[in-house]
Formats: sequence, structure tokens, C-alpha cells
Amino acid sequence: MENAIAVSMDGCGSWRNKLCVERLRWSVKHEEVYLRAYDSVAEARTSLGRYLVFCNHERPHSSLDAQTPDSAYFVHLPQFAAA
Repeated sequence: MENAIAVSMDGCGSWRNKLCVERLRWSVKHEEVYLRAYDSVAEARTSLGRYLVFCNHERPHSSLDAQTPDSAYFVHLPQFAAA
């Protein structure tokens, strides 16, 4: 390695997992945490929970071709008929 550059890995040795977590962490910090002044841990937990539900169910993501994570994930799962 000419420049001795190492790619950051997660505990399992996968850079892809680390990339997804770092993108999520950036979004949570800049779109939720930095915009709020939580008065307690309980308030922070509740607000972060609402934000993550919003991100998964309502917020379109450019990396998912403007789909929500839920719609991108669940479209690939088999549909089971209720008995």
C-alpha cells in the first residue's frame, strides 16, 4: 500500500455495515439531536424513537430511489395469506 490507507471496518470486518451506521448517525445528529434541547433522558428517548419511526416509515431516501426503508425492505419479502 503506497499511502497506507486502511478502510474502517465494523466488528465483523464489513465496511458496508459501518457505512450504513455512520450515515444513520449523521442523519440522527443533524436532523434531530442538534435541533432539540432535551430536558431529560426520557424525553430524548421518546423524541429519538419518533424520529426513527419517521425515517423508516415516511422519509424517502435518495439511496433507495426515493423509497422509505420499510417500503424498500418489505417489497422483497414473501407475502403470506392469513389463515
